[in-house]
Amino acid sequence: MKVPMEEKPFPAWSWSVEQCLKEYGVKLDKGLSTQEVLKRRGKYGWNELAKEKGKPLWQLVLEQFDDMLVKILLAAAFISFLLAYFSGSESGESGFEAYVEPLVIVLILVLNAIVGVWQENNAEKALEALKELQCESGKVFRNGSLVPDLPARELVPGDIVELHVGDKVPADMRVAALKTSTLRVEQSSLTGEAMPVLKGTNPIFLDDCELQAKENMVFAGTTVVNGSCLCIVITTAMDTEIGKIQKQIHEASLEESDTPLKKKLDEFGGRLTTAIGIVCLIVWIINYKNFISWDVVDGWPTNIKFSFQKCTYYFKIAVALAVAAIPEGLPAVITTCLALGTRKMAQKNAIVRRLPSVETLGCTTVICSDKTGTLTTNQMSVMEFFTLGGKTTASRVIHVEGTTYDPNDGGIVDWTCYNMDANLVAMAEICAVCNDAGVYFDGRLFRATGLPTEAALKVLVEKMGVPEVKSRNKTHDAQVAANNMMACNPVKLGCCEWWNKRSKRVATLEFDRIRKSMSVIVREPDGQNRLLVKGASESLLERSSHVQLADGSLVPIDDQCRELLLERLQEMSSKGLRCLGLAYKDELGEFSDYYADTHPAHKKLLDPNYYSSIEKDLVFVGVVGLRDPPREEVHKAIEDCKEAGIRVMVITGDNKSTAEAICKEIKLFSRDEDLTGKSLTGKEFISLPPSEQVKIMLKPGGKVFSRAEPRHKQDIVRLLKEMGEIVAMTGDGVNDAPALKLADIGIAMGITGTEVAKEASDMVLADDNFSTIVSAVAEGRAIYNNMKAFIRYMISSNVGEVISIFLTAALGIPECMIPVQLLWVNLVTDGPPATALGFNPADVDIMQKPPRRSDDPLISYWVLFRYIVIGSYVGIATVGIFVLWYTQASFLGINLVSDGHTIIEFSQLRNWGECHSWSNFTAAPFSVGGGRLITFSNPCEYFSVGKVKAMTLSLSVLVAIEMFNSLNALSEENSLRKLPPWRNPWLLVAMSVSLGLHCLILYIPFLAEVFGVAPLSLNEWFMVILISAPVILIDEILKLVVRSQRRMTKKKQA
Repeated sequence: MKVPMEEKPFPAWSWSVEQCLKEYGVKLDKGLSTQEVLKRRGKYGWNELAKEKGKPLWQLVLEQFDDMLVKILLAAAFISFLLAYFSGSESGESGFEAYVEPLVIVLILVLNAIVGVWQENNAEKALEALKELQCESGKVFRNGSLVPDLPARELVPGDIVELHVGDKVPADMRVAALKTSTLRVEQSSLTGEAMPVLKGTNPIFLDDCELQAKENMVFAGTTVVNGSCLCIVITTAMDTEIGKIQKQIHEASLEESDTPLKKKLDEFGGRLTTAIGIVCLIVWIINYKNFISWDVVDGWPTNIKFSFQKCTYYFKIAVALAVAAIPEGLPAVITTCLALGTRKMAQKNAIVRRLPSVETLGCTTVICSDKTGTLTTNQMSVMEFFTLGGKTTASRVIHVEGTTYDPNDGGIVDWTCYNMDANLVAMAEICAVCNDAGVYFDGRLFRATGLPTEAALKVLVEKMGVPEVKSRNKTHDAQVAANNMMACNPVKLGCCEWWNKRSKRVATLEFDRIRKSMSVIVREPDGQNRLLVKGASESLLERSSHVQLADGSLVPIDDQCRELLLERLQEMSSKGLRCLGLAYKDELGEFSDYYADTHPAHKKLLDPNYYSSIEKDLVFVGVVGLRDPPREEVHKAIEDCKEAGIRVMVITGDNKSTAEAICKEIKLFSRDEDLTGKSLTGKEFISLPPSEQVKIMLKPGGKVFSRAEPRHKQDIVRLLKEMGEIVAMTGDGVNDAPALKLADIGIAMGITGTEVAKEASDMVLADDNFSTIVSAVAEGRAIYNNMKAFIRYMISSNVGEVISIFLTAALGIPECMIPVQLLWVNLVTDGPPATALGFNPADVDIMQKPPRRSDDPLISYWVLFRYIVIGSYVGIATVGIFVLWYTQASFLGINLVSDGHTIIEFSQLRNWGECHSWSNFTAAPFSVGGGRLITFSNPCEYFSVGKVKAMTLSLSVLVAIEMFNSLNALSEENSLRKLPPWRNPWLLVAMSVSLGLHCLILYIPFLAEVFGVAPLSLNEWFMVILISAPVILIDEILKLVVRSQRRMTKKKQA
């Protein structure tokens, strides 16, 4: 038997039903045989989405170490471990102390890897959420009989499936036969269309056809909202549209690129590696004579001596340089700052799912927004309606406020129930009774049951009220009581109930494509039957012979009246409104006394072809204009985006005219703006050559892409990213998921969004509010500025440490700080102030500046110069106080020898390695805090064991300078007089914590021994502060230079 090609399914939408049945060798009333099903399953497999294999744990773990900074740290830890192992006893370190440094480094790396793996594991849940959309079972014809509950995974191409209202579609299928006059399917999550789509059986003669245009196809994961039908399964599993989306999500996840900050830090890591290499080389070149020596005989080196001990000492200096140069605490501080940023954003209804997204938001240059449910409310509402006045040449347009299904949201402008004339009464009756919808409250939102347009008409009736005073008061009281009791489920629509009791429905003439209308026969209070009709305005107008005036009189429609009505209709349509005409008919002939299906004329109601003859010679009442309105706050958000230099592009599955009308209303475009090159369908844009696509994207201002399919959205996002833009993509449907995954920032809707969209996103809007994105961008910018502040602060501190070690090596003096002390400073004492800098208040004009370029340097040449100046002072101060302790008895009146240590010459300190050859050199024992006495078995130990106090002073100066330097980091340019420290009280708390932690290692004996430090006296602390404080003055002078240069530049420009 012939089966369709495995590689590419045939275009079933362009074939007739008979051709499709013939292609599969199946009959509508029989279905496939068991034998044929097994044969096809062998070819097509089960009807279920593929399970993508995730990365194995070992691969995820290894990926966390694929980072330049991490590699340097690993190398430093390895060398440090080897040195601890081979020379622990020589250096005086024993057991645990010797291994503190490598163990701490490894611990940091392990913790970072655990966090990274945890984030990776959480990243791919979107594919799991897609599986929830799949149907569990369906009604299928097999072996000539109906199987009522066949598992959906067992379907194969060629199966005949029966669908009813509420059924979820189990596969992509061709509609073969309608069992009701109409069939509507809700497919907004797949295509982005606001309204349920009317489906039919006629072929569509296009080989390459948009999803929205395939009106004879139903797609897996969508839902039947009206009617029932028989379908032929065409594609299953991964070949369905939802399967293609799964492939696209997976492909998009493979294309995910690093965040701008990650790229900058990687770039910084590369440069840092080079810098460390160069500095280490210089240190070795300066000190080569210390570990290698030779005699020169006849111009040639002889008697070469190599000291392995000295060589390993300079290895230790290299390790110290690596530890000093790398801000080990930076990953932890960045994570903390981002986590605090997510808390702030959550308070503003932006729930961040991936931490790095907070920073990426700050440099967003383009927001690609879905229309339905994002810029609009995804709730149909009546915006205005018109009827004729006292004569056929006068019409009245009445405006309606409110954008939701809440009957109490807004009202009718200048409206009182007391002036309801005959036209308005007729309009209310038609909207209430010729209607099958309802409204329910889900605890958060008012939602529609049935067709959204019909629910909007019922809400309009509630706003209009009822014409009778007595009934009006009763209805109002009942409505108030119902509102007070409302917790969930159906909302009491008192006015609609009043109309339905007054006008009893006896028959329904369902909607069809030919008439483009739906009507009901009702029994009026006077016992007469009336036909109430609603449908496409032009179609109803053609079938109307009379029009009703405000006083209830009927007037034949003449050309002038028809022209006026069409003119008003055109005005409403141009605003992007969906227009519904309303009419009625009293002369029903043989149906004037119709009461039930036992009536003689009932047979005619079973034939939809007869409906047109009933719905003629109508009395035209008026037109209602509905739409899915834009959110009130969107207009301001668009303005904020323009001011912040962020472009907004609307990408929607809706039709072109509706999308353009909404974009004009939210002021993305001006009213009379020429939209050539700014408004295109997805198909039109993708068919353009790449150079033309780039040209369109480079033009300033907004863009709108309508009729966009998932692949179009991805292609647009991909193109923007290739152009160097940082793209934020918003969406709520399944169709948005691949693009959300691909974008730099995927933003899903929290209320109306599908689980698939949420899982594919980086951020979820808890209130579905477009303006929340703008608030999140502002927060992202503030966080980035603060991160820049603490990154610069930490790097400037590290520059100081490097210069300190470099000076130590260059001068040839004993090392004034050991690696474990540097590690403590970088991780612990630097951490709290750096984190507190994340709380710096945002600049007032943060959203008046253009977005920063993603390739903007983290550290400019001027900033680098500033921190080399600051770093040089840090190096001079830390080495200086070390030298002072050894060589000076007092400093600025402060006695340095109260502890009884020996004063030596600076030249002796520089040549301490030659100590064993000095004659008559002695070192007196001296006391440190807590009654501890430092003694020496060998006088040369004065430069190793005896340097504990000098090292403590160096370390304390380093910590104090870094505390003062954190005050400098409050602002890049502003003086501390303009931005005093108390503007960020958290920083003052953090400085206290850091100093407290430093005192902890100084004054607790066990920790003092581990870190090689000793307690300081009050005088010594005074000297530490005296030497550290000038760093503020130096940076204030540098800031003054920046401000002066800026003022001069402004004067020249003026």
